[in-house]
Amino acid sequence: MSRPPVYRLRDVGRTYQGPSEDIEVLSHIDLDVARGESVAVIGASGSGKTTLLHILGTLDVADHGQVMFLDRDLSRLNPLERARLRNSEIGFVFQFHQLLPEFTTIENVAMPALIAGLSADKARQKARTALELVGLEQRMEHGVTTLSGGERQRAAIARAIALEPKVLLADEPTGNLDEATGKRIGGLLKRLNQELGMTMIVVTHNHELAHLMGRRLELRSGEIYAC
Repeated sequence: MSRPPVYRLRDVGRTYQGPSEDIEVLSHIDLDVARGESVAVIGASGSGKTTLLHILGTLDVADHGQVMFLDRDLSRLNPLERARLRNSEIGFVFQFHQLLPEFTTIENVAMPALIAGLSADKARQKARTALELVGLEQRMEHGVTTLSGGERQRAAIARAIALEPKVLLADEPTGNLDEATGKRIGGLLKRLNQELGMTMIVVTHNHELAHLMGRRLELRSGEIYAC
């Protein structure tokens, strides 16, 4: 029997209330994402890319349709269950690294494990492994304010994968980086997908990054198309 996809979306829609009328951001989205697949979602600003990513990551909830994550209906989870799912099974990388400046690199990366209830020693062990995977083992005891922009984003990626999530969701991960650093981050994401078999969905304006992913989709007027 074949394994279920990581994500299965059917007729998913999301509408926001505007000042004068409702704005339909996502309309009738059907999408399957297989285990280990890497997917790029491109589209103009305001096309619904981030909204789709937030629904996949349980940061937002669809108005209609069904979102299945590993055979679990996300609409049936209460807020606490969604928070636990985000912590243990979904890793997030954002355009801005969201690291806490008062902590060291390894302390930042260990945060999800501590939140999950692991001991300090086990959390540091997982953080150390993740930092080694992204090539930051020499910087783990440094304050994050001493890291370069690319190093901070690598630390953010390490934090996202520290608990070995089933899926990594990245929202414009190279959007705040120069071209050369962005290429290195793109290469790192591709390598992690290949080496760890981690399902990866990347929202980006960067077409070079998008072409590193195994499949590319485009959102236009709230609808999704292969490209």
